[in-house]
Amino acid sequence: MRKNRLACLLAALPLLAAAAPAPLPSRTAIDDEVARLMAATQARGIAVAVIEDGQVRHVRAYGQRNAAGEPLLQDTVMYGASLTKAVFAYTVMQLVEAGKLDLDRPLAAYLDKPLPDYPDDRRYGPWSGLAGDARWRQLTARMLLTHSSGFANFAFLEPDGRLRMHFDPGTRYAYSGEGLILLQFVLEQGLGLDLGAEMQRRVFDRFGMTRTSMTWRADFAANLADGWTEDGKAEPHDPRSKVRAAGSMDTTIADMARLAAGVIDGEGLSARGAAAMTQPGLPITTASQFPTFQPELPLAERRTDLAAGLGVVTFLGPQGPGFYKGGHNDSTGNTWVCVKPGKRCVVILANDVRAERAFPALVRFILGETGVPWRWEYGGLPFVE
Repeated sequence: MRKNRLACLLAALPLLAAAAPAPLPSRTAIDDEVARLMAATQARGIAVAVIEDGQVRHVRAYGQRNAAGEPLLQDTVMYGASLTKAVFAYTVMQLVEAGKLDLDRPLAAYLDKPLPDYPDDRRYGPWSGLAGDARWRQLTARMLLTHSSGFANFAFLEPDGRLRMHFDPGTRYAYSGEGLILLQFVLEQGLGLDLGAEMQRRVFDRFGMTRTSMTWRADFAANLADGWTEDGKAEPHDPRSKVRAAGSMDTTIADMARLAAGVIDGEGLSARGAAAMTQPGLPITTASQFPTFQPELPLAERRTDLAAGLGVVTFLGPQGPGFYKGGHNDSTGNTWVCVKPGKRCVVILANDVRAERAFPALVRFILGETGVPWRWEYGGLPFVE
């Protein structure tokens, strides 16, 4: 019944008359705009890729990769942060199409014992905190990929560090990396898969992403980006030794350009599977993405153009439907925006978190007005124009 109500609600999303996209700016114009925005934000390094008609049209890195002043290059390894989640979702959709996973089958069916009975493991979540709450049995892959598990972003953010469910699964959006880690757990412990190997074979190898990995590689060290924090402090790159579906990917702007072109073109998935990932799946009902458990807006104030896809956020703007995913930590700011008409995308990797203030202006300069929900994504961050 709930699923039928949701389908009816999503079907009622307003249809906008899509505007014809403006021609892409020239490479020189993009270079000049990036320079202007870097000066305005004091960002030390930004890398940009542009996709049109499913083809890579522009890839360039600007600024510095470290405090020594070495240049940021197209093949400099940068932290992918939560862009990892979208790449993980793309991998999961391939597993679904291969018949290894059902998006709507309770995940309990894939485990050989109740989830809370598994020992707490630093690689995964502290599942013992769910003992006594049978709602975990309702969880499905679709709920985890649409951030509707009921979990906090991570269990360590709970006052006592124990995982708990704050609402019935599937009933609302609340960003949770812990939910993605649970799905990784089910794939690895329940299905016996090696997630790092699956992502390597199904995504990185497929798109020729030769300098992308879910864990640290020694060959990254010679051309690696450190980062800069909000106060301009340089931070060394964190070499991650464990595969984490929520955010362990290292990559380059050249590799992400290939990925974005492949994803917007639907490579590796059937047309139905690609659509399922990037179409509205769950209404988003809050004023901003964080804090995770903020109150839902009154019905009259909710955005009908904004919803969760699978591992991405979907929107409906003046150019038609699109999707995006952000990535962030104290010294990293990333975004990946695609508009379906014209198969156009912009990917921005920044090894300076201050660059996030320029993302709306830079995406708008390249693609025109898209309808990306920047205020929902970044809250009160002061943007530059």
